[in-house]
Amino acid sequence: MTMHPLAQPFARAAKPELTGDRRIGVLLLHGFSGSPASMRPWANHLAGHGYAVEVPLLPGHGTRWQDLNRVRWTDWYAAAEDALDRLLADCDQVVVAALSMGGSVALRLAEERGPDVAGVILVNPFVSSRRKELVALPVVKHLVPAAKGVVNDIKKPGQDEVGYPRLPLKGLAEIAALWRVVVPDLPKVTQPLLYFRSSEDHVIDASSSRTVLGAVSSRDAEERLLTNSYHVATLDHEAEIIFAESADFVARVTG
Repeated sequence: MTMHPLAQPFARAAKPELTGDRRIGVLLLHGFSGSPASMRPWANHLAGHGYAVEVPLLPGHGTRWQDLNRVRWTDWYAAAEDALDRLLADCDQVVVAALSMGGSVALRLAEERGPDVAGVILVNPFVSSRRKELVALPVVKHLVPAAKGVVNDIKKPGQDEVGYPRLPLKGLAEIAALWRVVVPDLPKVTQPLLYFRSSEDHVIDASSSRTVLGAVSSRDAEERLLTNSYHVATLDHEAEIIFAESADFVARVTG
């Protein structure tokens, strides 16, 4: 099947003439069952500031929802690590930015690749859940391939993150497996952290905020509440706030 053009991975080279002759990169990671389409406007904004950007397509995404039932969280992490290494080959410093499940992958990079990650920007990261149904996932995933989809939780009309119409349950179980590795290691995160959270989010609950901000060791950590955006805030009414504040954050933490 042909991939939607907005779902394809993409990259832009650094323009050091715009960043004081230093090469700064930003790795942007999309969410579960979504695609790079959710990160494209944000990446383009950062590229306009002279930052190199890498927006990988995480394995199992951008094709058919069934493919997400055939991958492990380690595949997502490997793809993110490859993209980080591509940026590091050409940049002096790299910041990692992420949406939803991509936030768990970003935090794992911060934990494992400490000196290589200059800062972390999270938008509604999916790092924990109060949903009781998740407890049954190890059994249910073998009985039911998918549930109702969760893409395009966006308040602003006319937006599309180009995701799957179904929520693949074996893939969802891999997120829980990723949490079992990421959450105990959150105190290893020492990098500056900028955290955007939508006050109304129909995909995840607010527990991720307490899980992350209550455990990281970052002395420089700020949570920003978004009051006019749903889960995919990078395509919503307050996207420009995210774009502008994240560009300032990248400049500050790499300065």
